[in-house]
Amino acid sequence: MANVWILGGGLIGCGWAVAFAGAGHKTVVIDPDPATEDRLAATWSTGRPVVERLGQLSPAAVPPRWSTTAATAGAKPELVQECLPERMALKIEALQALEPFLHPDTIIASSSSGLDPDQMAEGLARPERLLIAHPCNPPYLMPVVELCGGAETSATTIEWAQRFYEAMGKTVLKLSRPMPGHLVNRLQTALWREAVYLAREGVASVGDIERAVTAGLAPRWCFVGPTGVFHLAGAEGGIARCIDQLGPQIERWWESLGAPALDEKARRLLASGMEAHDRRPVEAIAADRDDKLASLMTFLAEEIAGSKHIQTGGNNG
Repeated sequence: MANVWILGGGLIGCGWAVAFAGAGHKTVVIDPDPATEDRLAATWSTGRPVVERLGQLSPAAVPPRWSTTAATAGAKPELVQECLPERMALKIEALQALEPFLHPDTIIASSSSGLDPDQMAEGLARPERLLIAHPCNPPYLMPVVELCGGAETSATTIEWAQRFYEAMGKTVLKLSRPMPGHLVNRLQTALWREAVYLAREGVASVGDIERAVTAGLAPRWCFVGPTGVFHLAGAEGGIARCIDQLGPQIERWWESLGAPALDEKARRLLASGMEAHDRRPVEAIAADRDDKLASLMTFLAEEIAGSKHIQTGGNNG
């Protein structure tokens, strides 16, 4: 098991702490804010049972620890998971200050949701050890980790990180070059942009737009992605037949997609729309999401394992 330092004890940092500690790694969250200790304990209390339901709780798991500084964090880590606010200057300054406390071969993985790893590595003595390792939220529940290196990130760093996260049960997605927002957020915000546009144009309510995704798109997206959906729509001819038949029509839809502003009008419209759609407090919605997602992830893992068993001929005997 590894020593892991987490830089920043907010929502993502504490979520990562549960994931690492649950996997049996010795985990320390570094944050000068005294509120971090209670936040970390509460996240461990909430997240540990989820990790256990997913079958990923190590017998060696112990609660993550809080430290105000790197100097008091204890044994030097094999991995630093940076989880500071999404401000480049802050990340650069904090990582430069942290580097003297690390081993020469310590990996620095940033949880940044869309910043450039080349800029982030500025001023580091060992920029080849830095990469992006962006999770979906909450990190102890969601399986995906997006890996992206900069121009100076070594292949060894990427390979080590992939093995490390996969050993925790994570699904690793690798980008061949940096892109603002990486993969998941670019896809997510592309859909949200159109959702905001449709709401602003009065085409449908925020609630019906939400249901269009949760009831119309999301169920099949558990098993096939956006290209796979249209591949199946082409029946025996697959994606090629779909493009032949629907390509011009889809291009017409693309041309009509909106580009709304997230201004005060959008803010008010979306806030009131979500209030009408689901009046529960955000904390209650999040808890319900986590509970249902844990069940869904368990089901999907069993389904995928069963499919692989059939594909390899394991049902013959």
